[in-house]
Amino acid sequence: MLRKTLYKIFHLYFIFCLWQNGNVFAQQTSGLTENIISNDNGFPIVSSDGKTANLFYDKSENVAVIRAVKDLQSDIQKVTGKLPDLSTSEISGEFEIIIGTIGTNKLIDKLISSKKINAKDLKGKWESFVITTEENIKSKSKKQQLIIAGSDRRGTIYGIYELSKQLGVSPWHYWNDVPVQKRSSAYVVPGYYASGEPKVKYRGIFINDEEPAFGTWARTKFGGINSKMYSHMFELLLRLRANYLWPAMWGKAFNEDDPLNPKVADEYGIVMGTSHHEPMMRAQKEWGNHRKEYGNGEWNYHTNKEGLLKFWEEGFSRNKNYDNLVTMGMRGDGDEPMSDLGSAEANFKLLEQIMLDQRKIIQKVTKKQAKETPQLWALYSEVLDYYDQGMKVPDDMTILLCDDNWGNVRRLPYLNGRKHPGGYGMYYHVDLHGAPRAYQWLNMA
Repeated sequence: MLRKTLYKIFHLYFIFCLWQNGNVFAQQTSGLTENIISNDNGFPIVSSDGKTANLFYDKSENVAVIRAVKDLQSDIQKVTGKLPDLSTSEISGEFEIIIGTIGTNKLIDKLISSKKINAKDLKGKWESFVITTEENIKSKSKKQQLIIAGSDRRGTIYGIYELSKQLGVSPWHYWNDVPVQKRSSAYVVPGYYASGEPKVKYRGIFINDEEPAFGTWARTKFGGINSKMYSHMFELLLRLRANYLWPAMWGKAFNEDDPLNPKVADEYGIVMGTSHHEPMMRAQKEWGNHRKEYGNGEWNYHTNKEGLLKFWEEGFSRNKNYDNLVTMGMRGDGDEPMSDLGSAEANFKLLEQIMLDQRKIIQKVTKKQAKETPQLWALYSEVLDYYDQGMKVPDDMTILLCDDNWGNVRRLPYLNGRKHPGGYGMYYHVDLHGAPRAYQWLNMA
C-alpha cells in the first residue's frame, strides 16, 4: 500500500523544544516502562469468558479526550473482537474503565481527594497520567474499576493510547500497516502506574519538501494535504506521545488551504506552529497569495514595516483560540537571509525590534502579557550568527537550536552558562532537499 513507505516520501524534521541548561534527555514514546497487560491476571478489559469492561467518561470532557476514548473502544475491538459499551452515565456491567481529566471528571477528583490517586502525580503537571486499578467508588458492589486519569487533556489522551499500545495496537498501525496483536482476553496487572511529566515539553515533526511523492499520495488518497489527511498525522503524533507539528509548506498554507485544518488540530489536542521562516502563525504561501494587500508588498521590515505588522496581526488573531507555539523573528522571503543592512549589528538590532513588535501584537490580541503565549526563535542557518554576536532574546522565549542541515549539531547550551528560563529546543533534519546537495531519498540519521 502507498502509505507503507510514507517515512521515505516526505522529509521528516524533528522538533524537540524546551529543556533546561545542563539537562538533555532522550524522550521515550511510551509513558510507562512497565508491561501492564496480562492474558489472565488482573483487571479484565476482556475476560477469558468473553466479558467486556465498559468505558465511562464525563460528558464535559474535552472533545480531544472523547475522540481518543472512541479510539480505545475501537482498538479493544481490533485486538479482542469485542466492542466495549461506551457511556457518560451509569452503566451496568461487572467491570468498567473510567477515563477522565482532573477538574473535569468528578470521579477522578474524588479519587484524588480520597488519596487513592496521588495528587502529586497529576495536579499542576504537564501531560501526565496515572493508570490504576480500584474498587468501584460509584456503588457499594465493590466491583473493580480501571482508572485512566490525566493532568490535562493530552495527559489523559496519552494514558488512553498507552493502554492501546500495550494491548497491541502500534502507533504506526495506519501509516506502516503494522498488524494488530490479536488476543482473546486482556487484563491489566493490578497496580498503580504513573507516567511522570515528559522530559521535553514540545515534541514534534516538520513535514517539508513534500512534493512530488507525499503531495501526490495525499491528493490521490484525500483530495489534498487537508484535514482528512492531517487527522491521521495528528493521531500518529499523539500515539507516539508527541504534541507539536509544523505543517507542510511547499506551496501550502495550512490555515487557508483547508479552514478545517486548525480546527481539527485543536480537536485532536495538537499544538501547531509554523516553520523557522514563517513567523506569527502565517505560511509563506499566504504572503505570496496576499502580499499586494499589505503595504508595498515587500517582505522587508525596513521598507514595509506597517504592512508586515498588519499581516502578522491578522494571522495571529485568526489562530488565537488554538493551542500554538509561535515562531518569532524573521528571515528573508523564500527561506533566505534577511536583506543586509550593512553590518551584523544593524541586522540583529532590527531583528530584536521585529520580535519586540511581534510580542506587542501578541499582547494586544490576547490581552495578556506576551510571555503567557509560548514562543520560539529558531537559530537556523545565518540566524545562529546573530545569536553568537549577542542578540538579546526575551527570557521566556524558547531558543530552538538547529543542526547544519546534514545532521551535525552546530550548537548546544553551555552546561555552566547562564540559565535561560525559556529553555532550549533542537531542530534536527532526518534528510534534506537543498543546495548544494539533496538527500531526497536517503535518511541521514
